[in-house]
Amino acid sequence: MNPSDPSYSLASLYVGDLHPDVTEAMLYEKFSPAGPILSIRVYRDRTTRRSLGYASVNFQQLEDAERALDTMNFDVIKGKPVRIMWSQRDPSLRKSGVGNIFVKNLDRSIDSKTLYDTFSAFGNILSCKVVCDENGSKGYGFVHFETQEEAERAIEKMNGMFLNDRKVFVGRFKSRRDRQAELGARAKEFTNVYIKNLGEDMDDERLQDLFSRFGPALSVKVMTDESGKSKGFGFVSFERHEDARKAVDEMNGKDLNGKQIYVGRAQKKVERQTELKHKFGQMKQDKPKIEQVPQDRSVRCQGVNLYVKNLDDGIDDERLRKEFSPFGTITSAKVTMEGGRSKGFGFVCFSSPEEATKAVTEMNGRIVATKPLYVALAQRKEERQAHLSNQYMQRMASTSAVPNPGINPFQPAQGLSGYFMTATAPTQNRGTYYAPNQTTQQGPSARGSAQGTRAHPFQNMSSAIHPSNTMPSFSTSGPTSSQAVRHRTASTSTQMMGPHPAAASTAAAPAARTVTQYKYTAGVRNPPQHLNTQPQVTTQRSAVSAQGKESLTVSMLASAPPQAQKQMLGEWLFSLIQAMHPALAGKITGMLLEIDNLELRHMLESPECLHTKVDEAIAVLQAHQAKETSQKAVSSVAGVPTS
Repeated sequence: MNPSDPSYSLASLYVGDLHPDVTEAMLYEKFSPAGPILSIRVYRDRTTRRSLGYASVNFQQLEDAERALDTMNFDVIKGKPVRIMWSQRDPSLRKSGVGNIFVKNLDRSIDSKTLYDTFSAFGNILSCKVVCDENGSKGYGFVHFETQEEAERAIEKMNGMFLNDRKVFVGRFKSRRDRQAELGARAKEFTNVYIKNLGEDMDDERLQDLFSRFGPALSVKVMTDESGKSKGFGFVSFERHEDARKAVDEMNGKDLNGKQIYVGRAQKKVERQTELKHKFGQMKQDKPKIEQVPQDRSVRCQGVNLYVKNLDDGIDDERLRKEFSPFGTITSAKVTMEGGRSKGFGFVCFSSPEEATKAVTEMNGRIVATKPLYVALAQRKEERQAHLSNQYMQRMASTSAVPNPGINPFQPAQGLSGYFMTATAPTQNRGTYYAPNQTTQQGPSARGSAQGTRAHPFQNMSSAIHPSNTMPSFSTSGPTSSQAVRHRTASTSTQMMGPHPAAASTAAAPAARTVTQYKYTAGVRNPPQHLNTQPQVTTQRSAVSAQGKESLTVSMLASAPPQAQKQMLGEWLFSLIQAMHPALAGKITGMLLEIDNLELRHMLESPECLHTKVDEAIAVLQAHQAKETSQKAVSSVAGVPTS
């Protein structure tokens, strides 16, 4: 190496062909006898951290690096001979081809070291490599000299020489682009013709008679087996390219003794393999386009494809198309079936987003056959989960800044509709819930003074009251504001309620009270007034009957406004979810209450649909918890406080 050459990094060596298990420590132990080492690096994959099979060794002195190159090249480390060369960091110089020669037809016994020893007599070798695969040498290699003159001298002396009884070819290295260009030029001027699908009776003379009319031929050969029987193909080599082209144009596809023969340009095996490899690569490039068709279809149907559920069992594809046809041109209508029976949902695809929007507006909630339909824009499962996750993250972001510890962190933010219930709320002995604008039935003793009194759901619980124990088993007959707590009371089968005294206006109640105490904050607008009636505690039920549930679904929900429906559905939904996942019932309920009321009613009627939505919500929660855990781990490693 010329030390004055600025194109090389001084005292830096490239070490290639490394075993995957070779480490920096092993290389240091190997190269340190040559002289002081500044640094060693084994290059690894960024993702898997596996060795890429090469490394760089940087010496303090140039002489030490030269000594290592001269004495340690092709030494064995972990069973593999390593290849050492000067580190060339400029890729344009590495790939220029100057001084690089190509050697082929090598015997399988010749390795990189043997090739290096053979060609080192012609000059300073920068790199020398025999290409190998898992079976050993592939029969060719490369030798990179420091100068082009040294490379030319090696080509002149070694081309056509015998190495291990095999005549080798030595020539200038050509890039793949140059080789392909030469093959293309050679293909345009071909003179050798390949013929296949010949009969078994075809021989050299008959083949020559068949093609002699196109021009003089240098050679004609029909390939035969050991018995002299034709293999069905042969070659004709013409003197001129024009004659060969004419033979291909006129004879290809002609019938010969009942067989259609193929006539084309003869190709070398390597050329044919290259062509097949190129075609195979083109097929692999076209494959993603084929796989992209479903994705393109989903993008094309975005905004025009509707999801319809809660279908009656008697609705088929034709009936579904008929119901939605007044709203526009339908490209497809399909009811999902399983075992010949409807699964209760389907899809309708319109030709334009405007038609789809109109259908959603008109058909959502409409009763078809015997059931109210739920109609919405179709979403893929990943999109639904992402939407649910986004809603959950927004809720978390809006509540994380609230300093009041009395609010469940997984509840919706103040002002948003939702069901405010902690995970520890009781599930037993639930009383009847009275929605806003719904008149409660009073007992005889209270009719005169409290008839027509309405119970209101609670809002903004953090600014109203904080229960000091469990929910009370009594209800008030006096008026309350929208800021007061939502009262739940046990009811008899006729839902009759007895009178109830109001609590004192002070913050604490007498200790003799057996019912749950409430602490009122300054934000309460209408503190309870003193009444002269005595408390009456009603007997609570342990469960709500099936008849009561049906009554809630049909009558109470139908007469209640949407906000009250959401809260009534939330209480019922909470009891069902708590039976499945007690610890996460409050969180899951708050997430599911973002769904439309009609779909919530369908979920309560269809346990399968409810389980599906609950599973999706749990998946979102687990993903969020895993993300938080990873962020905390990264912060703790970086020394950043997590709180």
